[in-house]
Amino acid sequence: MVAITSTSPYAAYQGYQGTIAGASSRASGAAAATTAGEPAAATVTLSEAAQAALAERSFAAILADARDKLDGLLADAGRTSPLQGGRLAVDLSGLDARELYAVASDDSFTAEEREAAGLEMQRRFDAALAGPAAIAEVTGSFVGLYKAAAAWLDGLGPEERDSADWKASRDAVTEGLRQLQSAPGTLPSAGDSDPVALYLALADAGQTGEPALDDLAGSARRALDRLYAQAIANGRAPTFNRATTTGTYIDLSGFSSRTLSAIALDQTGRFDAAETRAAQQVLREKSGAALLSGFQNAAKSGDPTAFSQNVIAAFASLSAEERQAAGWSDQLYQAAVESYATTTKLMDMFTQAGGGNTGFLSWMGR
Repeated sequence: MVAITSTSPYAAYQGYQGTIAGASSRASGAAAATTAGEPAAATVTLSEAAQAALAERSFAAILADARDKLDGLLADAGRTSPLQGGRLAVDLSGLDARELYAVASDDSFTAEEREAAGLEMQRRFDAALAGPAAIAEVTGSFVGLYKAAAAWLDGLGPEERDSADWKASRDAVTEGLRQLQSAPGTLPSAGDSDPVALYLALADAGQTGEPALDDLAGSARRALDRLYAQAIANGRAPTFNRATTTGTYIDLSGFSSRTLSAIALDQTGRFDAAETRAAQQVLREKSGAALLSGFQNAAKSGDPTAFSQNVIAAFASLSAEERQAAGWSDQLYQAAVESYATTTKLMDMFTQAGGGNTGFLSWMGR
């Protein structure tokens, strides 16, 4: 076994102390206000059933499965390494948390494969924190951000949770939450093992682990061609028409949002109009489902600002390319921010008039 590198979301901060200090100062300066509550969308959780499912297989089986999946991905992409220029060149979203940890931590995998797994681990952690971080920037409260980090760490596999790095990071998050009880608008000082501080530092420096779209486009092209070949081999023409009764429907819903964006935007000219339209349609369905879920969760929360915060979180969780491909404009984000500010101001005015937050919420529920 080998130690996880600094690309892991719970690794020590090797070389990031100066960057973290700058990011901490900037974030603390921006956080001037606090909110009365945190919406459900500010945290990321896994059900007990999902966590149990992660722990069912033996680690030996996990290693074998991870090797098979990685080999398949490399073959599909026509590559011998998952990295290109120090960045991910293949989509590793098909590996679950335990498989990814197996690749990152076991020396049966090459150094580049371990590094790629570490980058994917950091990418997933970044994605989990992007929404809550955007909410923190608007609301001025870091509580939801640290709760999201705690939920993410708690949802990882048993081998990962048994590592010293994980324990140090979880302790740092616990300490951060403790400090936030008395100062929710001040970024905690929880030590070098704080994964939230590392996330903020990397985000501030513009360092992300997202695979480049041109690399994903090549893999997507080969994946589509294989699906077409399978359909033809079965004697049925491939089609993107869901209602087909004579052809084989090519379902893109299993592709990651990043891969769908590579197809929809077609920056490399590899796809035809039908393929880009199909990818755009799937992306818009996924983003529409996210907005609907945010609305439904907000309706149950009792917080008048919850939907605005959920929209802010959903917007921030997508890369700029994904938002472009899905048709999300900056006006959507701005409208959510303005809605949050207006509702918060109304709540404050109602409270100052003697109504109190509880009375305002009861009045809103009429």
